Amino acid sequence: MVGMRSLADATPPIALGALDGRYRGAVAPLVDHLSEAALNRQRVHVEVEWLIHLTATGAVPGVRPLTDAEVAKLRDIPAQFDTVDIVELAEIERETVHDVKAVEYYLKRRLAAIVGDHDAVGLAELIHFGCTSEDINNLSYALMVQGATQHVWLLKAIALVDQIAAMARELADVPLLAHTHGQPATPTTMGKELAVSAHRLRRQLRRIAGADYLGKINGATGTYGAHVAAVPSTDWITVSKTFVESLGLRWNPLTTQIESHDWQAELYADIARFNRVLHNVATDMWTYISMGYFAQSRGQGTVGSSTMPHKVNPIRFENAEANLEVSNALLDVLATTLVTSRLQRDLTDSSMQRNIGTAYGHSVLAIDNVGRGLAGLDAAPAVMAADLDANWEVLGEPIQSAMRALGAQGVPGMEQPYERLKELTRGRRITEADLREFVRGLGLPADVEERFLQMTPATYVGKAPQLVDYLDN
Repeated sequence: MVGMRSLADATPPIALGALDGRYRGAVAPLVDHLSEAALNRQRVHVEVEWLIHLTATGAVPGVRPLTDAEVAKLRDIPAQFDTVDIVELAEIERETVHDVKAVEYYLKRRLAAIVGDHDAVGLAELIHFGCTSEDINNLSYALMVQGATQHVWLLKAIALVDQIAAMARELADVPLLAHTHGQPATPTTMGKELAVSAHRLRRQLRRIAGADYLGKINGATGTYGAHVAAVPSTDWITVSKTFVESLGLRWNPLTTQIESHDWQAELYADIARFNRVLHNVATDMWTYISMGYFAQSRGQGTVGSSTMPHKVNPIRFENAEANLEVSNALLDVLATTLVTSRLQRDLTDSSMQRNIGTAYGHSVLAIDNVGRGLAGLDAAPAVMAADLDANWEVLGEPIQSAMRALGAQGVPGMEQPYERLKELTRGRRITEADLREFVRGLGLPADVEERFLQMTPATYVGKAPQLVDYLDN
């Protein structure tokens, strides 16, 4: 901007996006799994393990196996990968103009110090042997996404759902006037409604926890052509399968140059569905707060409004909504685009997969915000009770249902129960006295009449409190 100092040249560099700026603290654990540096570290890891696997299996006859000490030192390379290595790789890549080739050269530089100059000459040619870049990349991304899902996202998501479930149990018996289409409806309990959310979210978590992470290492067109041409005596299919499985991944036997990414699309669709259910939780909690059913705890150092001192805004839930929407926009485009590649391959997946971390980051940030928002709430049973007491017309449903059952049993005078209750209740509020008078004039059997004379909107909750117990099933 004219007349202003450029922020682009600031040291240290200023983050362009919110995840690496304002919200860094909430999403920092994902850097170990889904950053560009994490991608390069996993590439180093895969290349090292491939070299170890080739020598251990004797896939290339005449090559000596590595000693335990050499294997340990090789594995120490990715284990100790840090900022110095990041800088070195970047320097090599500026020369190669190829990220995976840079990893190959980076490892060859280190091999002599581990196995000796003489052996390094031969063993160096087994680094990246038979591989196309996608052999390394697909395995690296599978390990990255697996780590981010299992060690970051799932742990945070499970903790949040457990928090919602704990609230459900705590509020299992607190009566609540339900609303359908925004109108007063059959009462329930706050605990049962929270239990519904927890149950929905846990179902998605089970799908995500059971996700497959596929990988392949089969050459430039998925045929093992170079492998067989170089060493026809080796069972390369078995070598490939055992290697992929040794990494903790599921082997994909049929691919083009790329692993098809279908498993990624499936996983991202499941996480997006979790996000959508959580978005529903956020909007419902926002609505409950606006109705006074929850009070937001004071004394947390928050400012609700810059001009209205009385306000405590439900910002955690609003922030969560926005971040879930950003996350889902990215997850949806990942799921729809990664399953398509022109013929053997194109590079659209390369650019697309670099957005996985951002998609996960906005979901993690939303999970964090919902958790913090829930922690700042106190239920207001008195407000809920007041709403129930102002809506006696909701008892029209159980009364007409009982009349239907009695009519089916042959009890006289139970005709047109729905229509009679509709005439009493539709379009107007009725009082407790109105309802009691109506019940006494229906000609109900004495025990049924007494049951309805004792019933209140707050006691008309059916099995809602017991249904919360199904969260443990």
